[in-house]
Amino acid sequence: MNATANTFSLKQIAIDFKEITKAGLAISVVFSSIAGYLLGVVDFQDLKVSTLLMLAVGGYCMVGASNAFNQVIEKDLDALMDRTKNRPVASGRMSPNHALFVASLLTIIGLILLYMINPKSAMFGAISIFLYTSIYTPLKVHTPLSVFVGAFPGAIPFMLGWVAATNHFGIEAGTLFLIQFFWQFPHFWAIGWFLYDDYQKAGFFMLPTGKKDTSTALQTILYSVWLLVASLLPSLGYTGRLFISPIAAGIVFLLGLWMIYYAVKLYQLRTAKAARTLMLVSVSYITLLQIVYITDKFLR
Repeated sequence: MNATANTFSLKQIAIDFKEITKAGLAISVVFSSIAGYLLGVVDFQDLKVSTLLMLAVGGYCMVGASNAFNQVIEKDLDALMDRTKNRPVASGRMSPNHALFVASLLTIIGLILLYMINPKSAMFGAISIFLYTSIYTPLKVHTPLSVFVGAFPGAIPFMLGWVAATNHFGIEAGTLFLIQFFWQFPHFWAIGWFLYDDYQKAGFFMLPTGKKDTSTALQTILYSVWLLVASLLPSLGYTGRLFISPIAAGIVFLLGLWMIYYAVKLYQLRTAKAARTLMLVSVSYITLLQIVYITDKFLR
């Protein structure tokens, strides 16, 4: 019986850790960082497995810490929403103090690992946590501009990988930042649209106008277009070592049209289903774009 209870307890701890760090989101962020790292190294001979591991674990810790701090701050609001009421802190399975301990420990581990790569990586990781927890999270109940603020820490991972590989922030890292920055808007506005009623329960302002209206849909299209433009910048020859071939640029262009098409569908239909589809397409877009960039780099 004790063995069974211990097994169940360990299983629950693992589940709660996964939920408080938002493992799915954290892993996708780590993927972005690794993509940036692979783009930053000159060739495969410069790739260091130890650096990749520190980047992956350190990156997960930083994202996990941000999410854990967020769930402590928003525990009462999370309890009001169907999608978040079963989170560890909101449901009462984990005390706020325990969650703060986990968040603090993850922050320390993450910063140490990123600092071991280079100080700039640790600096950007620290900035990401600060912006997410101290500015973006409190603003969510006050203004739709919270999404704009949240786009800054959300855009750091792709860029962070390049900085980890090169110990340099320049036009290349800035371009990667710009791509993921513009990506945030159609992605999170789509989420804000199909979860509008749930967000309303907590008083979160996630849409640019605060409503599921024409202006919100038009802005989603506009930022999808800006995302495509930013994604094609490396094909123009003005972004330093970050460069994609005409073939890769053609694929990226088609991916962008795919994204814009579903943004237009949201404008036409204005349904939760159309918004959810756009969200899924946006996730596929950023993942496929990173794969195209990496593949093109090592096949040229």
